[in-house]
Amino acid sequence: MTDWTGKRYWLVGASEGLGAALAQQMSAAGAHLVLSARGRDGLERLSARLPGPAEVLPVDIADDGSVAAAAHALGEIDGVVLLAGVYWPMRAQDWDSARAVAMADVNFTGYLRVLGAVVPGMVDRDRGHIVITGSLAGFGGLPGAIGYAASKAGAMALAECLHADLHRTGVAVQLVNPGFIRTRLTDLNTFAMPMLMEPEDAARAMFRHMNSRRFATSFPAPFAWLFRFGRFLPQWLYVRLFA
Repeated sequence: MTDWTGKRYWLVGASEGLGAALAQQMSAAGAHLVLSARGRDGLERLSARLPGPAEVLPVDIADDGSVAAAAHALGEIDGVVLLAGVYWPMRAQDWDSARAVAMADVNFTGYLRVLGAVVPGMVDRDRGHIVITGSLAGFGGLPGAIGYAASKAGAMALAECLHADLHRTGVAVQLVNPGFIRTRLTDLNTFAMPMLMEPEDAARAMFRHMNSRRFATSFPAPFAWLFRFGRFLPQWLYVRLFA
């Protein structure tokens, strides 16, 4: 079990949903949090509810200048948790270029911007903790997931690359791949969402993983096995089962 007392963590995408629920878990464990998202109001409300110390640092991770300004104000941190994400259901037949690019620019490229601001310092100190939120959707192509599945696959590959480079150093890298979580984003879905989780339950699973030494976790378990198994199927069978 990690001793979180006084550890300073930057939570990017903390104002609602999984991010807000994880902030409650980490704050209760004694962590000092830096809360980030685009809007200040939601962060201020969350900060007021937390049992431990928290700073509010608005940032738009799709904007280079915003990330640079936040990184300048941030100072030294012990860890960063990347939770920010945007999502719209989208089929190839209903392509919306602006939304497709926005999903890529937040869910993947935005993570690169943030990591570019904090990884060099962690490497220099040979100390740090990086947690990246992927998705079960990132394990393979899915219908109606143009933009989202591809961007999450990129985030998952990014975590794997970081882990490959840093696993023999003092910088720990972890990847968390949740399934469906009840948020304002999944409220956009009109299809059945198997094993839909509440944010608090997903946060508990994520925090358990952050207290472990394992690189990756995917949950809920039965649903995750289906997606992981799908990677080994012939493409024609994968498409028949998932599409």
